[in-house]
Amino acid sequence: MMHLHYRERGEGPPLVMLHGLFGSADNLGGLARILAKEFHTITVDLRNHGRSPHSDRMSYSLMAEDVCALMDQLGLERAHVFGHSMGGKVAMQLALDCPSRVNKLVIADIAPVSYRHHHAAILDGMQAVAEAAPSSRKGAEDILRRYESEPAILSFLMTNWRRDTNGNWGWRHNLAAIRSEYAHIAAGNSGSVFKGDVLFLRGGLSHYIGAEHRDAILDLFPNATVRTIEGVGHWLHAEKPDMVARAVSRFLTA
Repeated sequence: MMHLHYRERGEGPPLVMLHGLFGSADNLGGLARILAKEFHTITVDLRNHGRSPHSDRMSYSLMAEDVCALMDQLGLERAHVFGHSMGGKVAMQLALDCPSRVNKLVIADIAPVSYRHHHAAILDGMQAVAEAAPSSRKGAEDILRRYESEPAILSFLMTNWRRDTNGNWGWRHNLAAIRSEYAHIAAGNSGSVFKGDVLFLRGGLSHYIGAEHRDAILDLFPNATVRTIEGVGHWLHAEKPDMVARAVSRFLTA
């Protein structure tokens, strides 16, 4: 059993929060701090990310099992679950595989479908950084910028370039496993229908949830509703955390 790293904030109904690919619990910190006024938030580092252990396997069923094991560890029979991007797929798989453990589900800007491989350049850039092994954050960023020039994405990715306990620089996540298991990460969700209440939040400027995904969503989550957060892209929780927090709170307390 994998023991995931996590952080707890606040009191109230438990709310497990799961980050996206290349992220960590820290990336949900701003949203969690707002929601902690009403909920007992548990922000989690998924396997091969953040401070959680590494593994060479990364399917959604395994990652859902990890989260279920963490809930057991914390004595949580049931909880609300929020997931962004890859974390949204983990959250959906948890609801499909273990519906009795999930109260309400909030999925941020992802559908339960397969997506094309669109991280190839980023993965190549990270590999180039790892092979060059620069001894500074600036050195790593200069290399990675050749592969990803968007400032916001570059800044987000660079949060993973850290010193280890021996003072050596490296990627905090398991780059080798992410590369080898990417087909599983890009895959869609499957399983028995989850009949609980589900809110899909989509960024108005994002393409991850579109009209073409409606049937796939309702096939697995018949009680799902979709709400658009206007003026934001895929990282809606970082761009408008107050608005996203209000939408999450209203849905979970309704």
